[in-house]
Amino acid sequence: MPVRKLFRRLTRRRRSIDRLRVGVRLGPDVLLRGSLRGADSVLVCGQVEGNADIAAGFVLAENGYWQGNINATHVVIAGEVHGNVTAREHLEIAASARILGDLRSPVIAIAEGAVHEGAVRMARRTRMIRYDERRGSKEADSE
Repeated sequence: MPVRKLFRRLTRRRRSIDRLRVGVRLGPDVLLRGSLRGADSVLVCGQVEGNADIAAGFVLAENGYWQGNINATHVVIAGEVHGNVTAREHLEIAASARILGDLRSPVIAIAEGAVHEGAVRMARRTRMIRYDERRGSKEADSE
């Protein structure tokens, strides 16, 4: 699947990252060992062993794998993470996500079906947001 199409599918109907411009794309055949730091948004479809400190958005695609800590402003996880995830503004976990580590963000949305083992920490003044995943049925109808 082309990266552009995959990214549009992952970010469909997400208010916090609708305007996200991806500066760095790691394709499905990429294996990166080392730290990833920068101001551009990142889309990871491959495998990474290391830590990320991103000043913008971070998206881990459905088949992506990350071993290490992730720290970014907006984070969307649809793949597998072995490490802690910190989002400064918004963290969204898709139904296909598998996370082994702690989550920290002022706003966290977890879709039904996602697997998480670890602690969840949110800011004290955060209100709870509940939602039903509706994208799956609409995407299946359109394909």
